[in-house]
Amino acid sequence: MSSEAREWVWEQSTSRGTARLVLLSIADRVADEQCVSWASLSSLAKRTRASVSTVREAIDRLVDAGELEQLDALTGPQRSTVYRLPLATKAVAEAKREQDEDADQASTDKPEAALTLRISALRRCGIRPREVPESAARVRKPAVEETGRSRRKPAPRRTGNRHSDVPETGTQNRSEPDLNRRYSSGGAAVLSAAEWQIDPATHTWARQQGHLDRLGEQGLQAADAKWRAHRAGYKPRPADAWAADWRSWVAREHTPGRPNLYAVPGKGLSAPGGMTRAEAHTAALLAALDEPTGTEQ
Repeated sequence: MSSEAREWVWEQSTSRGTARLVLLSIADRVADEQCVSWASLSSLAKRTRASVSTVREAIDRLVDAGELEQLDALTGPQRSTVYRLPLATKAVAEAKREQDEDADQASTDKPEAALTLRISALRRCGIRPREVPESAARVRKPAVEETGRSRRKPAPRRTGNRHSDVPETGTQNRSEPDLNRRYSSGGAAVLSAAEWQIDPATHTWARQQGHLDRLGEQGLQAADAKWRAHRAGYKPRPADAWAADWRSWVAREHTPGRPNLYAVPGKGLSAPGGMTRAEAHTAALLAALDEPTGTEQ
C-alpha cells in the first residue's frame, strides 16, 4: 500500500520543497490501506538531507494543511512517532469503493469510515498503543518504619560562627594591628582623612627619605595636623590613597623656622639680606627644593 500512498503524494499533494520530501518519506513506510506510518525526526532528517529543525517545521506545515496527522496515542518501533495521511486514506478508500462497484459488489462503507483505526492490523508493523504511565498521585512510596534510624542523617544547620575559638569581632590574626581596617563592600579600606593613621610603612618612608630629620618629630606632627585640616572636607578614600597623598604633602613641607625666600620681579632692585636679584632667585629655588643656601645663621 505504500505505492498508493506515494502516488497520492506525487499527484495530489500540494506540499512543496522539504515538506514534500518529508511526506514522501513517511508515505514510503505505509503498510496498509489505513495509510499509517512511523518515523523519527532523525531518520527523516537523514533521508531528506535536511536539519532536524527544518524537518520539524515541515511537519508542522503538513499538519496545518491537513495532509498529515500525528497520532500521539500510538508509538512505533523504538518509540518513534506515528503519522497518518488522512487525505490519502480517503483517496484509497474511494478508489476501493469504485472498484467494488465496477465488480458489482455492493459496498456500504463510506470514505470517512476509513479514518477509523484498526489497532490489531497495525500491531504487525510494530505500531501499538502508547503506554500511559500511572499517575504519580496513585504511586505509593514504600512505607518507612516509624522506629529505627534514617538511612541519611541530615546535616545540622550552621548557626553563628563556624570556629568557636575566634571572637565575633576583631581581627582574625591577633598579630595584625587593628589599623585602617574598615572595609567597604569591594574589600578595600575606605576612610576619611581624620580616620586614617600613619602606618609603619609610611613612618619608615619619612625616616628613610630624611623628612623626619629635616622636620623633626614636632615638625612632622605639625605637618600631619595641617594635612588633616586641609583634607577634612575630602570624600573617604582607600588607605593607600591617603598614604600617597600624605607623603606628597610631607615632601613639600618647609623646614620650621626657615624664611620663605621669594624673589618678586618688579619690586625693587635690592634683595633682602643684601643679596643681589640673581642670588635672591637662586635662594628661592633652593628654598623650594629645601636645599641649604649658605646664608643660614
